[in-house]
Amino acid sequence: MRIIEKRFLRGPNLYSAAPCLMAVVDSAGAEAAPGLVARLVALLPDLSPEASARLAALNSPADAVEAVVMELQRLAGAPAAFSQTLEVPRKPGARRAVCGYRTEQVAGQALDVALDMIAALQRGEDFDVAAAVRELHETAEDYAIGTSTGAVVSAAERRGIPSLRITDEANLFQLGWGSRQKRLQATITGATNSIAVGIASDKQLTKTLLEQAGCPVPAGATVTRLDEAQRVARRLSGPATIKPLDANQGKGVTTVCATPEEVERAFAHARKYSRHVIVEEYLAGRDYRVLVTGDRIAAASWRRPPGVTGDGHSTVRELVEIENRNPARGEGHTNILTKIPMDDLAAAILAKQGYDFDSVLPSGVSVDLRGNANLSTGGTAEDVTDLLPEETRDICIRAARTIGLDVAGIDIICQDIAQPLREQNGGIIEVNAAPGIRMHQYPSRGTPRDAGAAIVEALFGQDDGRIPVVAVTGTNGKTTTSLLIAHAARLTGQRTGVTTTEGVYIDGQRIMAGDCTGYRSARAVLTSPQVDFAVLETARGGILKRGLAYDRCDVSVVLNVSSDHLGLDGVDTIEDLARVKAVVAQRASRAVVLNAEDDYCVAMAKDLQAHVEVLYFALDADNPVLLRHLESGGRGVYLEDNTVVLATGARHEALLDVREMPVSLGGCARYNIANALAATAALAATGFGNAEIAAGLRGFVSDSKHNPLRSNVFDVDGVTVIVDYAHNCAAYAALAETARAMTPGRVVGVVAAPGDRRDADLVDTGRTCAAGFDELVVYETENRGRKAGEVAALLVQGARLGRIAADRLQCELDVHQAIRAGLAQCQQGDVLVFGCGSSISELTEALRPTRPELAQRIAAEAV
Repeated sequence: MRIIEKRFLRGPNLYSAAPCLMAVVDSAGAEAAPGLVARLVALLPDLSPEASARLAALNSPADAVEAVVMELQRLAGAPAAFSQTLEVPRKPGARRAVCGYRTEQVAGQALDVALDMIAALQRGEDFDVAAAVRELHETAEDYAIGTSTGAVVSAAERRGIPSLRITDEANLFQLGWGSRQKRLQATITGATNSIAVGIASDKQLTKTLLEQAGCPVPAGATVTRLDEAQRVARRLSGPATIKPLDANQGKGVTTVCATPEEVERAFAHARKYSRHVIVEEYLAGRDYRVLVTGDRIAAASWRRPPGVTGDGHSTVRELVEIENRNPARGEGHTNILTKIPMDDLAAAILAKQGYDFDSVLPSGVSVDLRGNANLSTGGTAEDVTDLLPEETRDICIRAARTIGLDVAGIDIICQDIAQPLREQNGGIIEVNAAPGIRMHQYPSRGTPRDAGAAIVEALFGQDDGRIPVVAVTGTNGKTTTSLLIAHAARLTGQRTGVTTTEGVYIDGQRIMAGDCTGYRSARAVLTSPQVDFAVLETARGGILKRGLAYDRCDVSVVLNVSSDHLGLDGVDTIEDLARVKAVVAQRASRAVVLNAEDDYCVAMAKDLQAHVEVLYFALDADNPVLLRHLESGGRGVYLEDNTVVLATGARHEALLDVREMPVSLGGCARYNIANALAATAALAATGFGNAEIAAGLRGFVSDSKHNPLRSNVFDVDGVTVIVDYAHNCAAYAALAETARAMTPGRVVGVVAAPGDRRDADLVDTGRTCAAGFDELVVYETENRGRKAGEVAALLVQGARLGRIAADRLQCELDVHQAIRAGLAQCQQGDVLVFGCGSSISELTEALRPTRPELAQRIAAEAV
């Protein structure tokens, strides 16, 4: 077997609303070896009944890939829910395996393992599943999200706030889109003051500030030498706690140092983590952690040191090993609890209690293995949130504010958290930036507290972190429609982010050039803090290659569906293409704008969610789909007597005369009028007023600077030249109709098409051009793997089938020569359409030898 195509679809896609791996696996016609299914089931005995049933019916080894990948991900600790296997047209031995995933790297590795496993079993060889699963599990852990971070992200997602992991390795997330986004790393937020983090990491400075703010803290001082430590310890009224100045997670901390020898050992231990060491009053009592989020107490926990209880026959070492096998315990922060370390510090703590690792504890006798209760060193926690007195709550909130932290973990030592601190000589021993919240989310005892939700509430209040997002798709007109919508939004003072075939624009400035209609470009807009309103042109290729870059949008626009790009990426028919475009429509949460004059668009309405509004647009005011929709109380936009009309049931409001829109070319460009109708519907659905919509339509100019290669018009010695990206039958037919409306003279076409279209599609394009233009010059642009002259020959073949006269048809492969040949056929008043252009420079370079001044002026207009 071999993989002939593999894609990670990171957002909603043709197969699923969730991320999935799509791989086309070809078994080269090989049939499943006898006994393959039995060997697979023996190696993977916990396969689901559904997967086992599918395996039992397999015909090709490729049929097994999906089920094996899903089971391997489950065994690795990264299970996913959705999967399916599809046949591949015209490739009998191939299967399209679609596997949902939680971690992209695990899914990719699981696919490789699955192919190796099936191939080995197909040959009758053994396969070491256990070793493969161990490696997969390591990958899952390498890319796992920390428990605290995961709790916050999950809480955000439950509220409908979008999340994005900034890098695969870091716990750095963006929550929300555009200008309403917040950033999160563990429990440090984008609002966390860096100065406050620095203060919190300096324990002595923290104590000083808290003492000034009237918060109870233990007495003590910071030292750098052992003699200083001994001197401070002697001055204290009782035992000392010794800890490094700027370590965390309980590293280097020793409590209850009562003798000079204990102080010496503790000082040496602390110095391993910091040059500066704190020697402070030991506060007797329990160890509590209070979580402050914003201006409220989110949770409080009683933290207990890691320990074990004897059974009368097991050693301490054996008891710890048993406890560490608890599924809730893992390495570091990867699980609810952390494994208990058996190190020198644990040995020292045991020695203080009269035991060592090989001691057999009497039944019921408990020992500690740490002097602190940090979860990161194996401790456990019990929720005590409801026990906090109001005074203690106020002290903790004041402490967080004093340090300057929006999220803070306040460590308190006292006998009973239910009593006021000062009455029991309790106090704050530390204030933590980036506090872990595992203890609150998953306490060993008591009520779980949704600390993640509390942090999200502190970040967002009642906001969902979303900016308005409009997604535009269709075969033709996407770029112009997207720019029309964005222009209207910018006129209202909103900073827009737009993706188009020409680039990515943030507040009117292009930040990326090229075809930017896919996943990466949309993410560039959604992650920009400068964007208040996003308009995302979304092309077929982007949907198929990576899926959508967003979980949902406010408004989707589907302009039209016509023959283009067929025979690529498994999209062979117009029906297939419509299903791809429908992915965008189905992600709308508020409204979908559909072309009432396109049957494929109209058919999409039935598959939308019930709460999503449908708005139709039509050039024909009497379109039956539009009329039925308006009669039932729906909204729509149509053209009547050169006027754009916005209708809501019985209310029909005239917005403007289309001849006032520069994009309409004086009312001749009906395809751009249709784009304007769609833009009007999208803007109305997003909440813009009629005056704002009309102003946007009047103000948008589709020239070579603002909308390059989209019906850009130039005067060349009295000949009107229209430069457009047109490259399919529908686009060329629309351009020919527009050109015909602009002149009583002749219409000349200089045409080409990309080489990755099917032969039949190229022939059809030639036939369409022959019908639309009086004179035709065929050239070649992007051959995309075809031999020189091959694309042009197919276009010429189609033109001849369209019965164009031989003297009206020329073929000039070079684009500059073709433009010059076309202009040579024109007289003043004629219109020349230059289609499938890749740059305005193609026109200017064609003109430069004979009209250098004109070429220079046109080039300057495009800057």
